[in-house]
Amino acid sequence: MTKLEMAIWSFPVLLLLILFRMPIGLAMLVIGIGGSVLVNGSWIPVLSQLKSLPFETFSNYSLGIIPLFLMMGQFATHGGLSKSLFDAAESWLGHRKGGVAMAAVGACAGFGAVCGSSLATAATMAQVALPELKRFGYSGSLSTGALAAGGTLGILIPPSVVLVIYALLTEQNIAKLFLAAVVPGIIAAAGYMLAIAIYVRLKPDSAGQRDATPMSQRIKATIAIWPVLTVFIVVVGGIYAGFFTPTEGAAFGAAGTGLIAVLNGGLTKERLVASLSQTASSSAMIFFIVLGAAAFNSFLAFAQLPQEAALWVTSQGFAPYTVLIAILILYLILGCFMDSLSMILLTVPIFFPVVSQLDYGMSAEAFGLWFGVLVLIVVEVGLITPPVGMNLFVINSMARDTPMLQTYNGVVPFLVSDLLRVILLTAFPVFSIWFLTS
Repeated sequence: MTKLEMAIWSFPVLLLLILFRMPIGLAMLVIGIGGSVLVNGSWIPVLSQLKSLPFETFSNYSLGIIPLFLMMGQFATHGGLSKSLFDAAESWLGHRKGGVAMAAVGACAGFGAVCGSSLATAATMAQVALPELKRFGYSGSLSTGALAAGGTLGILIPPSVVLVIYALLTEQNIAKLFLAAVVPGIIAAAGYMLAIAIYVRLKPDSAGQRDATPMSQRIKATIAIWPVLTVFIVVVGGIYAGFFTPTEGAAFGAAGTGLIAVLNGGLTKERLVASLSQTASSSAMIFFIVLGAAAFNSFLAFAQLPQEAALWVTSQGFAPYTVLIAILILYLILGCFMDSLSMILLTVPIFFPVVSQLDYGMSAEAFGLWFGVLVLIVVEVGLITPPVGMNLFVINSMARDTPMLQTYNGVVPFLVSDLLRVILLTAFPVFSIWFLTS
């Protein structure tokens, strides 16, 4: 078996290990080490690499963004920001048909601005919104579907942990990537709200009605969300304006949300310890996956799979958009079985060299930003795609009176919205790179 054949066969073996419930980070690490030994024909080069690989991987200064953004999300949760966001959105939208579900989506978008995790956004907003949705007669299918879909905005609205990883893998500017995701994030939230509006008109019994909120209360509720807006503007705006680096911005955001949580009385000693513990646990999991991906990608590099794949694609004369669409479809399929971070770490080092060799009629920088946003969106779709959409399981576990099949049915309109959004952003890259052309 040639080196290239070994690299190709490593993917089904990896999926098989994942199917047997081996942690994805460990599976990539085992295959990466084993494959490197087979390709090199000796343990010596591999052992030499292993003594430096962990240090080279984790000494990257920009990786410090990840635990800081995770901590920011933890502090935002305990600081009561999720409740104030939902109250503000509900005060403006709640009286409309399907308005409470729309408010949940809007609050998820707002919470995503201070939390870079989809699962955290979904779980946090579900605690606030599920009781209200149930109180006003919303069906379990619509309630869980809307919250699962809304939770995906946590990794699309900057700051985003997945975008940080993509930026590190492809050497893109993190600040520009965050800015490139803003308009697609707004389109996503608007698309989900439109899906809800259509759904409740096709199924009138799926949503109840609530009275309109007086204007004075709307204004009061809107003023209450100033901390979220302040943190978002300072962090993302400060990074883009060059006032501080992305890592410094993440530290500033974590400190700011922590201070807000303290002032709101939500960050007690117990909750502080819990926040730090959860941040450490999540960071350790992500870092271990990063290490496993580094070992696996090193094996693929030894086998020269990325180079051979790029050479084969360019020699076949495929149209650039044909290659791009095939990659996006593959991401949608992989999303049914793998988590978003693992997909990014596993595939981007292979796919990016391939597509970057093709001509899409834009600069290399613009293409890197556009491709990153597209990848982020299709990876996000995987979070709500049955049978293994992680957001679906998180939300359904919190809505114990809703069968899983109803949650699957409830997320279908949002999947349609996602697919239409992928088509829109693929056809019109300007939505992602508008600030480069203005």
